[in-house]
Amino acid sequence: MNSHLPLSGLAVLITRPAGQAAGLQARLRELGSDPVLFPTLAILPPAASATLTSLCSAGILAGQQTFAASETFALTDYHLAIFVSPTAVQYGLAGIPVWPMGLRAAGVGQGTAAALRAAGIEQVLAPETGADSEHLLALPELADLAGRRVLIFRGEGGRELLAETLSARGAQVDYAECYRRGLPEADPAPLCDTWRRGGIQAVTVLSSQGLDNLFTLLGEDNADLIRTTPLFAPHPRIAAHARELGVATAIATAPGEAGLLQGLVEYFAHG
Repeated sequence: MNSHLPLSGLAVLITRPAGQAAGLQARLRELGSDPVLFPTLAILPPAASATLTSLCSAGILAGQQTFAASETFALTDYHLAIFVSPTAVQYGLAGIPVWPMGLRAAGVGQGTAAALRAAGIEQVLAPETGADSEHLLALPELADLAGRRVLIFRGEGGRELLAETLSARGAQVDYAECYRRGLPEADPAPLCDTWRRGGIQAVTVLSSQGLDNLFTLLGEDNADLIRTTPLFAPHPRIAAHARELGVATAIATAPGEAGLLQGLVEYFAHG
């Protein structure tokens, strides 16, 4: 172990879904940490996965939310497609064989934009800073959408701010709900045993639902472990939710995994 690395000797809990944590694990190890993986979210197909897949394959998607008429449009009829996360990119594009030329794509944050570019979609609209609906909505390109059709790729449920605001600006908004988030099956006993022996020094969470699921999986008998361990979240809203649940030290970092790492390094450098 290199004791000169900024997170040397610190065990950091990762709650990202299985299959999405490898990058964060590797970067934590590079900083000297001993990451502990305990996924608190399972990414599952949407409830209407067969219907969504068949519609996507045909280049057709159904309007799914109340701000727009419940018609069915060709994907090429949309003026803008917004992806709310890298997961939405992964699962949304899986059902689309060819991205229509001329259809502008937007990402909520640079991480989502990078995932779109990696998938071959160019000219992606995304905020330079921030990774939430508020920062995307602040872009001048979204100020006036009168008469425009917008399709939002997301998981089932979630915040309605993006669709509500775009609708108020004159857009006709539909959802393509391409995945859902569930509670994984997991045995928390080994983690809790390690934690109670001082084996976890920090917790990272990337969503409020992931944090709620961590409390659910550990149970009330072990909730004190979460509440007394420094918790790092890449958005003030998630950190505020942690405080509402009784977490004593909840730190809002800069967006994304890079923000989490920066927050961890800065906190333990002064700890």
